[in-house]
Amino acid sequence: MKRKYFIAILSFLFLIQTSNSQVLRKRATMLMGGRFDITIVAKDSLSAEQSIDEVISEISRIEYLISDWKPNTQISEVNRNAGIQPVKVDKEVFELTKRAIHFSELTNGGFDISFAAMDRIWKFDGSMTEMPSAEAIKKSVEKVGYKNIILDSINSTIFLKLKGMKIGFGALGEGYATNKCKEMMLAKGIKAGIVNGTGDMSTWGKQPNGKPWKIGITNPFHPDDLLGAIPLTQGAVTTSGSYEKFVIFNGKRYSHIINPSTGYPVTGLCSVTVVGPNAETANGLSTSLMILGQKKGLLLLDKFPDYSCLMITDEGKVVKSKNFRIKKIKTKL
Repeated sequence: MKRKYFIAILSFLFLIQTSNSQVLRKRATMLMGGRFDITIVAKDSLSAEQSIDEVISEISRIEYLISDWKPNTQISEVNRNAGIQPVKVDKEVFELTKRAIHFSELTNGGFDISFAAMDRIWKFDGSMTEMPSAEAIKKSVEKVGYKNIILDSINSTIFLKLKGMKIGFGALGEGYATNKCKEMMLAKGIKAGIVNGTGDMSTWGKQPNGKPWKIGITNPFHPDDLLGAIPLTQGAVTTSGSYEKFVIFNGKRYSHIINPSTGYPVTGLCSVTVVGPNAETANGLSTSLMILGQKKGLLLLDKFPDYSCLMITDEGKVVKSKNFRIKKIKTKL
């Protein structure tokens, strides 16, 4: 449903030793189909490295529960039994699915975890010379529809009513994983760190020098530049962007982010950054805002007072929610 882009971390990316013997260690790894950057601040190098190992193990555990491209996961089993029978899943998987469906209801299908069944008729590799027909676009989403996902809370089962239906968590799963890892580290006594899952970022605590983490916001028209930085000691930042993959037909720009309820690429916004306490919710919001657009997106965000956003339109206009606290950002790119 979307492609995620890394948010720059404006901090030292090497081992830091401070007077109170805190050290910072960082490691990158590929999990859940994308890159995870894990930063841990601990009392010594051994504790930091062990904590990173534990974070990687937790992400792998979640991946082997909810991945829709690994054949032995519970979600793959749900997809194989679409139109056949309900599948019993762990409570963790059931609750994540339930929350995803809640976002689908809030956005009237703009956000939909059954997007995984969508036909990939749009190509953004330079090979498209004309738009798909209206008939092909309509057909591409005929197996998409969150209302055909049946949840049974008593038996903890998920049933997809239509043969050929599929569900997939995509980047929502990455946001969930980063949040779970943060909670796990805090429970262990690790007081500071960042888990960044391909742009879904959970932060807690401070850098060893006592300063907040600084999360940079990328300029979508000049990806090597930053629009500004968000200081965080406890919270999440996610960014959804369409500025690297798109096509232009008849002078109109169509992004690679597809509205699962219509089959058409979204237009209007090229980047949305959401800040709030939980990376899973922030991810659901950044995806939803990209699809809903500026006006409807801001109305949706009003229902989540703990979250704020920064949107960038296709024309380069910067739009901030009324509670977005970073002031030093241009209003036009």
